[in-house]
Amino acid sequence: MRPVVPQRFYYKQNQLKQLRAFCHAAQTGSVSAAAQRMHLSQPTVSILIQALETDLDTLLFERRGPRILLTVEGRILQELAEPLVESMDNLGEVFTERCHNITSGQLDIAAGESTTLYILPPLVREFSTRYPNVRFKLHNVAGGSALDLLRANEVDFAVGPILEIPDDIDYRPLLVYEPVLITPPGHPLATCERITLEDISPYGLILPPRHMSTWRIVEYVFRQHGVRYAVTLEAQGWEVIKGYVETGLGISIVTSVCLRGNERLAVRPLDRYFPKRSYGLILRKGKHLSPAARKFIELLDAHDDATGGDSPVLPAGTV
Repeated sequence: MRPVVPQRFYYKQNQLKQLRAFCHAAQTGSVSAAAQRMHLSQPTVSILIQALETDLDTLLFERRGPRILLTVEGRILQELAEPLVESMDNLGEVFTERCHNITSGQLDIAAGESTTLYILPPLVREFSTRYPNVRFKLHNVAGGSALDLLRANEVDFAVGPILEIPDDIDYRPLLVYEPVLITPPGHPLATCERITLEDISPYGLILPPRHMSTWRIVEYVFRQHGVRYAVTLEAQGWEVIKGYVETGLGISIVTSVCLRGNERLAVRPLDRYFPKRSYGLILRKGKHLSPAARKFIELLDAHDDATGGDSPVLPAGTV
């Protein structure tokens, strides 16, 4: 004889499906994209969301063609529901960790090139030694794309710099790096004691592509001081930029995070003009963190404590 299951159980179980469908649709802005994530048909996901709207007696989305936008009530529900749904989705992983005192699963981190190349490698190596059962997936993306991945719940967190912090994002700075001018060793500016923007102006700069934050900062600082500058070469990647500077094709303004100390370059400080850049932990507010993510953040915090929240900077004149 089958046990009698209370009707309320089925209701709660179905409500979890409704909330999961709602959260995926809210994150992607699309019912069809939510259906793909859940491996369900689009009509099924639509029915789940409509049933949730009926249960709550409210409109959660505004339909605008193929896209959907959250209503005020929808944003409130998203803030409440996402931690609940994510907690349920990670229940098995949390349970395993509690039972066996180990961390397993996959850790997805979004980061830009400088973070991936110069900051994360020793941390990933140390973490992998401690928790060999965790698989890493690094998403090498620019700042805006990292926020998109966070909001779509496709990564656990991001690590890197951020110029403007949106309302739905938490940022915890961990490391600070100095802005510097790099030139070939024999360049006229290589031995200058105190470099001004006017000193830099006659020489061609090698910068990352225009859509990157470095270009925006350089443009803002020179314009603020009324000094002209010229970009003679756009290059993707700090290693490429350093290589072109070493060969004498131009000079560049970089953050000291990209300097390893073995480059054939002269380095001059520019902190009187350019702000320091902080690299830190970028989280979506309300995001439920997996055990692996929490352990990695603990490692980041320990590294921050060990360095005092700062990082060594190459002394001016290093060649």
